Amino acid sequence: MFNIRNFCIIAHIDHGKSTLADRFLEYTKTVSRREMKNQVLDGMELERERGITIKAKPVRMSYVSQDNKKYILNLIDTPGHVDFTCEVSRSLLVCEGAVLVIDATQGIEAQTLANTLLAKRSGLKIIPVINKIDLYNADVNRVHEQIKNMLNLNIEPVLASAKTGSGVVEIINSIIRHIPPPNIFINKPLSALIFDSFYDSYRGVIIIVRIFDGRVHKGMKLRFIRSGVTHDVLEVGYMMIKMVKSKELVSGEVGYIITNIKNIYDIKIGDTVTENTNLTKNIHKGYKEIKPLLYAGFYPDNASDYNSLKTSLEKLKLSDSSLVYSSDISLALGIGFRCGFLGSLHLEIIRERLKREFNIKLLVTIPNVIYKINVKNKLIVIDSPTKFPTNVDIKEVFEPYVEATIICPSSCLGSILKLCQQKRGKQILIKYISIETIILKYNMPLAEIIIDFYDTLKSISKGYASFDYEYISHQVGDLVKLEILLNSKIIDAFTIIVHKDKAYSFARYFTKKLKSIIPRHMIEIYIQAKTQGKIIARETIPAMRKDVIAKCYGGDITRKRKLLEKQKEGKRKMRQFGKIGIPSEVFLEILKMN
Repeated sequence: MFNIRNFCIIAHIDHGKSTLADRFLEYTKTVSRREMKNQVLDGMELERERGITIKAKPVRMSYVSQDNKKYILNLIDTPGHVDFTCEVSRSLLVCEGAVLVIDATQGIEAQTLANTLLAKRSGLKIIPVINKIDLYNADVNRVHEQIKNMLNLNIEPVLASAKTGSGVVEIINSIIRHIPPPNIFINKPLSALIFDSFYDSYRGVIIIVRIFDGRVHKGMKLRFIRSGVTHDVLEVGYMMIKMVKSKELVSGEVGYIITNIKNIYDIKIGDTVTENTNLTKNIHKGYKEIKPLLYAGFYPDNASDYNSLKTSLEKLKLSDSSLVYSSDISLALGIGFRCGFLGSLHLEIIRERLKREFNIKLLVTIPNVIYKINVKNKLIVIDSPTKFPTNVDIKEVFEPYVEATIICPSSCLGSILKLCQQKRGKQILIKYISIETIILKYNMPLAEIIIDFYDTLKSISKGYASFDYEYISHQVGDLVKLEILLNSKIIDAFTIIVHKDKAYSFARYFTKKLKSIIPRHMIEIYIQAKTQGKIIARETIPAMRKDVIAKCYGGDITRKRKLLEKQKEGKRKMRQFGKIGIPSEVFLEILKMN
């Protein structure tokens, strides 16, 4: 059993993780040439469309070395975007090593640094790989120097091209040589860590585990430590692209367990699984609870879809433990859920998955962060702008700050410094890695970067700047609640919290934008923005008007006046009793606002 190697692939987004995983699968013949396609492990349609990895994927490969020794390679392909760092951290805890992929044309980027730090904290052996060496603009020497100076790794990097397959054999040999085999304790009581799960309509919840001690086989009765429930094992096996049934899973291995669990609340990612009659003493701490940094309201477009939305969120929660949700009621949108996310991309992915996988049409409110407010010497936490108390009661407002790391070319330094200043950033570090590359560190309010910061950064740097952030603390901010009113009625779905200095400019922009996207009604609609009890911006959408005198070809003028007066009276009644309908497209457009 000492021929097992458990490792993951980590890297910045778009540095070639999934392509390298494809070459591993191809070289070890885990996937036949006929079945081979790009991004084999990226099973979601969304992943293949966007060219990104959203979910960490485990796969078992068999490899025979040149000296005719057989090895089992358990690979986990991880995401590279900052919003899915929790997927990376979960994968690291079930591995003994990590392959760190670095783009030879881009060099070390923000998420490269973050993932390296995570791997070092977990005590993993790191194998650096300089990928894309076949490209004409590859600069291997520069990247080699960056690895030495910034990452402080004592293993010589492997040069490779995941696209052509060059260097794949060398990487596998380096994995076998440098990554230690797992500690094997077959005779101890079963101790397994759940690091992933998913729902199958016919077989219930399927859990993905790493076996640390003992063994598990069909017929064994398991106990889930945190939930306290017990279930009989119906099947165990390995993840080899498809699920392959086996007799048992033993210490050091990674695989799946099916116990016909129908209640999804019985499963918690990070839980320890043991045998019911022979409990283990090796109970894993589990994973650090991931706290959402961003909240938004999800409401079904059709109120009758509420229960379907609830079930869909429960199923997504199984495979994405960082998703948080609770029931919520909006005066404008009805009953729905208040959902917590790790970032704006995470929100977008969950919204798309609900639409594609569960066929649910949603209304989504403007995302916001979590604020802490000192009200009469009592600290309250709010996850929705509508819960923001009146200014009379507020002593201090605390907003979340993050430490942002930006690695960028020196040619676009001025534009990036200006952007960070506009976003209320406080510079804490500026350092030249080389003549062409600079690393910046800023303390910034999270609210300023959740909507459009990443896109703007990529735009002004022509795609060369990289960005990563980590929450540090809540700090005092001069913040106010901005409410939007339609014909004097507050629309809670449009309420936001902004910095006092930006309230007026945002109010003007918001009202003008709503005027352009809300369709005209039979009544006049006036859009107002209010903060601290004052109206600071207003726009008016004129009423649609029918030409009631078009049918009058002649005759006395009094007839025309009579029709116009009748129309005027009708408009007055409509203003008094009429309702404003806001199409779902308006809420989607609001999410695209800069």
